[in-house]
Amino acid sequence: MTPGRKTVILTGASQGIGHATAARFMAEDWRVISCSRQEVPDHCRRNPNWTHHIPTDLVDEGEVARFIDQANAILDGGPLHALVNNAGVSPKTSFKERLGVLNGPIQGWRDVFELNFFAPLKLARGFASALNRGKGSIVNITSIAGHYVHPFAGSAYSTSKAALSGLTREMAVEFAQMGVRVNAVAPGEISTEMVSADYEAFIPRIPLERMGTTEDVAGVVFHLCSDDFAYVTGTEVFVTGGQHLL
Repeated sequence: MTPGRKTVILTGASQGIGHATAARFMAEDWRVISCSRQEVPDHCRRNPNWTHHIPTDLVDEGEVARFIDQANAILDGGPLHALVNNAGVSPKTSFKERLGVLNGPIQGWRDVFELNFFAPLKLARGFASALNRGKGSIVNITSIAGHYVHPFAGSAYSTSKAALSGLTREMAVEFAQMGVRVNAVAPGEISTEMVSADYEAFIPRIPLERMGTTEDVAGVVFHLCSDDFAYVTGTEVFVTGGQHLL
């Protein structure tokens, strides 16, 4: 590793916002250690700054512990400068509806919370010492759906993201004692592989009159981890094109 190069650990890095965020950090010469259920595309792995990718199912407690151990071994006692908790899920039931209050198995809710809420908590604990050494930053990826009823998100996803927003505030206070900042980024309607044509109906309700890009979100995440935001903690930044104002 190049002396002085900063390191970020990023979850959900194989596609969408996570992949764009990894690309942004690499463009800024950060070392990227990542995980996701899938391997990352080969053309991305060719970047020498993307040093390690560890396929991991963050719903599985044993795999979470294994990822923490392996990533800490890669750090080898060195500092960690950023942890980006991006991995998330909004599953559908067998009859193609998002998990709601009145439909879908309760175990499905538990799995959603395990990935969207408990995994960020476990990873923050697991990398606390390394983040302390780096006086680093944690960024949790929440959602506009955690603050407003969203027709496509589903109740399980929305409430898990609302819980992550609350956790961000609590973490900010506790981690401040270690010199570690904790913030959240709440995307609105972002154009990714997961978005269907139905989302086009939201555009008239967005003041900037377009859907966001994954790069729009990645830029905010990166800057929250930079020295320019050294006095910002406990904040949730809405990357919504103004949609949350209406």
